[in-house]
Amino acid sequence: MGIAWGLFGRDIAVDLGTANTLVYVRRKGIVLNEPSVVAINLHTDRIVAVGKAAKRMIGRTPPHIATIRPLKDGVIADLDTAERMLRYFIRKAHRSGFLSRPRVVVAVPSGTTGIEQRAVKEAAYEAGARRVHIVEEAMAAAIGSGLRVSDATGSMVVDIGGGTTEVAIVSLGGTVVAKSLRVGGDELDEAIIAFVKKEHALLLGEHTAERIKITIGAVQDERVAETPKGRHRTGLPAEPVADETEEETPEEPVPAARGWSLFRRADQPSQIPPQEVVAEPEMTTMTIRGRDLVTGLPKTAEISRAEISEAIEGQVQTIIDAVQSTLDQCPAELAGDLLDNGIVLTGGGALLRGLAHRLGKATGMPIHLVERPLYSVALGAGQCVERFDALREVFLPESRR
Repeated sequence: MGIAWGLFGRDIAVDLGTANTLVYVRRKGIVLNEPSVVAINLHTDRIVAVGKAAKRMIGRTPPHIATIRPLKDGVIADLDTAERMLRYFIRKAHRSGFLSRPRVVVAVPSGTTGIEQRAVKEAAYEAGARRVHIVEEAMAAAIGSGLRVSDATGSMVVDIGGGTTEVAIVSLGGTVVAKSLRVGGDELDEAIIAFVKKEHALLLGEHTAERIKITIGAVQDERVAETPKGRHRTGLPAEPVADETEEETPEEPVPAARGWSLFRRADQPSQIPPQEVVAEPEMTTMTIRGRDLVTGLPKTAEISRAEISEAIEGQVQTIIDAVQSTLDQCPAELAGDLLDNGIVLTGGGALLRGLAHRLGKATGMPIHLVERPLYSVALGAGQCVERFDALREVFLPESRR
């Protein structure tokens, strides 16, 4: 029967993220990368748009159309909408006949409860899955970053996503110590909105806050690498900005790269392909537009990188504290491995300027930046479907509650 299923459909892996959902199809790679947003007509209960098209509608819809993000802090907050969104993404990525019911691997935060895991499974089954397996995001990120998680050596990964930050030490195919924080890119955006509201009496939208974070956001002064063509930023946008540089799913699926070449030391020049390097002149201030809270009229203001660093300091320190707390719980035998291997930093938040340097100073350990941080979890979950039998041990047990 398994052979028959293999003929009619391909297994898939899903990184069901708060900000973006990525779908990996077996033997193809990542074929879909879309924002986790759904626009629904409240009068008819029909879906108006999903993904990029729905994200462009945020803050611009009439009263009868609602833009919904069905995941919050890494878990499903609206099961019905998540189901419909997942069904749309799976069918878009997995174009096949009516007999095709793929085996699905879904990555979830390590702190999810049994109830939350069942909600994810139910959404995947309703979307057409034959069988659903759950893998923790930190483990998937470690696999997708090229770490040899099955070896008898300790490895540490910090995955900063849109809704959560996953910190974990892995060894022998299992998680030794893990922390899951409900702090991520969305929290940084909210902190920027709150800061501007307080300091400038200006109300910003989600898109504007995200754009500020991408353009001038930093933990410390930006570290730049000298190249023959000039000064290039080592930071990249954490997420696509719908109004300007919308990130499209690549025409060719993203394959899984292997080995330690996937990441670099934080003090080494970026090896990101030239087309992805941001080469425009460095910006330390930015003109922003919003609604004046005093007059109610549109208003512009100037904001600096120093202000943004101040705005997000609390969230950054929370992440660093979680990393240090995880290291405190590390078994003595694995501590030496971590000194040799360092900490792997991945997820969209890894692209925040100065974060790797700050984390390295706080822990005294080498920090390795993954070259494709936005894809790490999806690539790791994808490896679970490519090498299903070899990596079966990393799945969460069915009986877990």
